[in-house]
Amino acid sequence: MKVAVVLGGTNEERNVSLATGRAVVAALRERGHEVVAVDPAHGAVPPEEEARMLGGAVGADPPGIEDLARLGSSAVGAALADLPAVRRADVVFLALHGEFGEDGTVQGLLDLAGIAYTGSGCLGSAAAFDKRISKELFDYAGVPTPKWTQASAGPREIVEALGLPLVVKPASGGSTVGLSVVRTEAEVKPAMELAARYDDDILCEEFVAGRELTVAVLDGEPLPPVEIIPSHEIYDYECKYSEGLSRYEAPANLSDTQTARLQDLAVLAYEALRQDSYSRVDFRMAEDGSFSCLEANSLPGLTSTSLVPKAAAAAGIGFPELCERIARSAMRQAGGVDRG
Repeated sequence: MKVAVVLGGTNEERNVSLATGRAVVAALRERGHEVVAVDPAHGAVPPEEEARMLGGAVGADPPGIEDLARLGSSAVGAALADLPAVRRADVVFLALHGEFGEDGTVQGLLDLAGIAYTGSGCLGSAAAFDKRISKELFDYAGVPTPKWTQASAGPREIVEALGLPLVVKPASGGSTVGLSVVRTEAEVKPAMELAARYDDDILCEEFVAGRELTVAVLDGEPLPPVEIIPSHEIYDYECKYSEGLSRYEAPANLSDTQTARLQDLAVLAYEALRQDSYSRVDFRMAEDGSFSCLEANSLPGLTSTSLVPKAAAAAGIGFPELCERIARSAMRQAGGVDRG
């Protein structure tokens, strides 16, 4: 296959996307495919420049607004679909995260251009990216999710509705960027101000204490659940992307009944949000054994510390095979010809 791996971008999840893209490029080349990296901030990346442009660790913190501004204008727009590297590809492997990559924007662009791409379509991407819409769809489909408030609620109303502690986060986004766990009413307003830096819609929801679990769904089938044991109170940006700050159990130490229930809920959430190809659904398991669905990720990370590769490995699927399966699935869905 000829594959264009689109990575990087110009939002706060750029470093995570670069790490995902690097891993995918290497994995697909290992499987013998012709691969080119494409960064919406720069265009196609020459092979001799890959080490310099795509190198580096994710880091403990997301890039700042000033760092992103220095990248200049993004090629996410009509120009991306017109790039020769994209036009010549049998399939585009989307390794983007965050705004313009995970929210349905680039998916709609590629749909209009008739270009096959990995992950969910425009509708599924947008539904999963907007956590408020996700929760409304979960509620309708019978997927348990933590209580949440309307966007217009004030600090006192929020605390009265949800109790303390509670979670404040941008309604759109990922990697826990802009998320806070607040323990007093006085902390709510500053947490909302932080979240507002990343999205106009601020989501406040009940904090569910308990075990952190996730289920990857591949072509509609759930993989073994993974438990995340972070060194911080929550699985935050630093714990996600810093080696050694989290432990993982894959598969998670659950009973057969618990595993089946969790996987059923993951597939139900996957279907409710119109996910395709692959996705990852995150949960909390309370002390009483009940599960609460936090969100779904339509383009989950594929870095060295990411959860989908761990789940795949627990199912006997190596990382290069996983990436190839995702790419071939996209081609089949688009009706493309698989040239090997």
